[in-house]
Amino acid sequence: MEVYEGKAKRIIPLDDGKVVMEFKDDATAFDGGKKARFRGKGWLNAQISAYLFKVLERNEIKTHFIGVAGDNRLIVEKLRMYPVEVVVRNVVAGSLKKRLPLEEGTELREPIVELYYKDDTLHDPMINRYHARVLGISEEEIREMERIALRVNEILREYFKEKGIILVDFKLEFGKNERGEIVLGDEISPDTCRFWDAETGRSLDKDVFRFDKGDLVKAYEELYERLTGSSLS
Repeated sequence: MEVYEGKAKRIIPLDDGKVVMEFKDDATAFDGGKKARFRGKGWLNAQISAYLFKVLERNEIKTHFIGVAGDNRLIVEKLRMYPVEVVVRNVVAGSLKKRLPLEEGTELREPIVELYYKDDTLHDPMINRYHARVLGISEEEIREMERIALRVNEILREYFKEKGIILVDFKLEFGKNERGEIVLGDEISPDTCRFWDAETGRSLDKDVFRFDKGDLVKAYEELYERLTGSSLS
């Protein structure tokens, strides 16, 4: 049975239409130019993803999440993944600073949705709907992914606000299940989102590693504790 291994996860197919998603302790940034390993990071990403998938399911967002299969493993529904990432931005940060004449930290008047083609060799370029259609993704599928992404943003933005955290931006991936439904897949974690403390602006995400802002695991642990109300100490 073929096992797919990416930069941060291993995907292990099962025989019953399910998949084990194993989160690794590895961290990468800048197209793999920066690498490190942090003990406990995989567990934190798995648990945070499971928690947020449950939040979304309670709000009628269909996800591939089935259950937790161990400290750093989730069981998920097997999907035929789309070759695009859907990014939602609420605040100017990251690459958006290079494309708009706005200062970092500026809250956007409305969320921006962007599409990126998933290809490491091309450095995951930003694309538009015309490109997506050439790649075989219909207009209806694009609109549905964008609709779900914006609804996810509404739910999580308010949820994190209650925890004193700003949801700056995040990446989602989608796939189709055996019933032909477009379903939210992959993960929702501090590896794939930007989270800022609402009072101090401190990063609680992978930017801590990218830009040497402190202890990555401590940042992820703080996010976990504030989300779940559970202490890890």
